[in-house]
Amino acid sequence: MLLLHGLGATGEVWSGWRPQLEKHWPGQWVAPDLPGHGVAAALPSYTFEAMAEALRPLVPADGQTVVVGHSLGGVVALELAARCPVAAVVGLGIKVAWTDEELHRAAALASRPVTWFASREEAVARHLKVSGLSGLVAEDDPAALSGVREEDGRWRLALDPGAFAVGAPAMAALVSGSSGPVTLARGEHDPMNTDAQLAALGVPVVTLAGLGHNAHVESPERCLTLLEPRG
Repeated sequence: MLLLHGLGATGEVWSGWRPQLEKHWPGQWVAPDLPGHGVAAALPSYTFEAMAEALRPLVPADGQTVVVGHSLGGVVALELAARCPVAAVVGLGIKVAWTDEELHRAAALASRPVTWFASREEAVARHLKVSGLSGLVAEDDPAALSGVREEDGRWRLALDPGAFAVGAPAMAALVSGSSGPVTLARGEHDPMNTDAQLAALGVPVVTLAGLGHNAHVESPERCLTLLEPRG
C-alpha cells in the first residue's frame, strides 16, 4: 500500500494507521513525503504529473499496489494509476471543483518567499495551520515536527511554497484513465467538496459520517473500511 498525504503535510500524518495496518493489512506499506514536503526534494515546478513521476519508483510493476491519497495526494494517486498498473485507488478529500479566485489565491501563495520564524514552536503552529492539522495533531507529534526545518538558528516550514501552484486536477480524465478501480471518499463535514461533486465522476463514493477534511487523521479505523471491495 502506498499512502500519500495532502498539501502541507508529510508522510508522518499516516502514523495513526500503523497499529491498524499491522493488524489488518497483509502486505507492506509505505508513506513517503511528496516532492517539496518534509525531507523530499523540491521540484523546479509543480504539476500533478511531475509529482507522480517522482513517486513512480515506489510502485512495483506487479499491479498489486493499492494507492491511498488524501487531497493533493489523492490526485497524485490517480496520476500514478495512469502510469503504473495498480490494484486500486482510494482518493480521500480531493477538492474537485476550483474557482478562478481560488486558483489565483493559490498562485499568490506559491510566489511568496519563505517565511522564517524565531522558534520551532512558531513554525510548528504555522505548519499545523497550513496543513489543516490544528487541533488534530499535538505540537510534539512527529506529524507536526516533520513539517518544519531549522536553518542557521531560524525555523521555516519544510513545505516548498511553490507547491501551492499545482493547479486544478482534470478529475474526469484522471478517473477514467486509472489502471485500477477508483473509490472516492470524503468526510461528511469536509468543506472542500460535496457528495454531488464526487458522485458526478461516476465511481463509487463513500461519505464518512461525522468526519472532516482530514478524516484519515480523525479516524484511521473508519477510513480503513475504504479498502474493502466495492462495485
